[in-house]
Amino acid sequence: MATYIPQQPSKRLRLIGLTMSPYSLKVRSYLRYKKIPFEWVDRNRKNEALFQKHARVQLIPLVLFSEDDAMQDSTPIIERLESEVPEPSIHPVEPAARFISELLEEFGDEWCNKLMFQYRWGPKEDARSAAKRITALMMPEFPLKVLRPLLVPFMIRRMVPRMAFAGANGTNAPHLERSWFRTVEILNEHLEHRSYLFGERPAFADFGIWGNLNQAYSDPTCGRHLSQNAPALVHWIERMDSPEAKGDFESLSSLLPSLAPLLEEQIAGRFLPWAVANARALELDEKETSLEFDGTPYIQKTFKYHAWSFAQLKEKFSRASQDPFLRNILAETGCAPFLS
Repeated sequence: MATYIPQQPSKRLRLIGLTMSPYSLKVRSYLRYKKIPFEWVDRNRKNEALFQKHARVQLIPLVLFSEDDAMQDSTPIIERLESEVPEPSIHPVEPAARFISELLEEFGDEWCNKLMFQYRWGPKEDARSAAKRITALMMPEFPLKVLRPLLVPFMIRRMVPRMAFAGANGTNAPHLERSWFRTVEILNEHLEHRSYLFGERPAFADFGIWGNLNQAYSDPTCGRHLSQNAPALVHWIERMDSPEAKGDFESLSSLLPSLAPLLEEQIAGRFLPWAVANARALELDEKETSLEFDGTPYIQKTFKYHAWSFAQLKEKFSRASQDPFLRNILAETGCAPFLS
């Protein structure tokens, strides 16, 4: 079989990011997998003028396709690049498998971020570790290095209140912690017999879930838990830093025995109910989104961005919804009512 050489963008991309950013590394992992030439640019004091010249919002990553063409949202960035460099594809051929992958990508971006954030800025050990690393990345040059220890407490005071935007608060902590332990358990079992979530090559889902789980692995509390309890998941986290195809996608029917628990318990059980409640709260102009898990409350500030990204996911579902296999899977796992 002839080796496919993907068509590359005409200009070398620049990716402005931070290694403490799950979405920056998500895009970097994708670029490495597709072998798309790019330059990594740390967002720090030395490069802040470049970032501000092109940024529309103060969020990373930022990809510069050219001097007058920039994007800042990891999912649309990858979707654009996938249309320009379609091979090797990150989408399984089966319509049902492709949508499940897209659903898991959204789950990774929007729900797994809550799990990571809960631990990164919750325990004092983790908050101090994160603050020290971010400060070092943002202020790499001398003489500002000497200021880093003084800025660590400031960074913690700045970031801890932002936990509320991710839903990481005292009310929600038990839900997020239970979700973390069970998600890790399910994914570890699923990855014991395959290299990636959908077989022997990375799918869209891998990049979405990996970004936040990779960050969790770098933190003290979650890193210890993963190292002690999830060896297959750790191997996957390390593999996804620079992924390579080892074979083909697996059939969805063979993936479901170990993937269905994630769909049923974490996606239909937690992520999608929150997504629907958040979208409804935004429509009603409610500042807080309230619902219940396991008979106890979950409360979070209403999140405008996720209402938009959830609408995009539902549009993807509408394109695949006629597939009977997909409809059956979503019905059996309890996902269907939230996507209609």
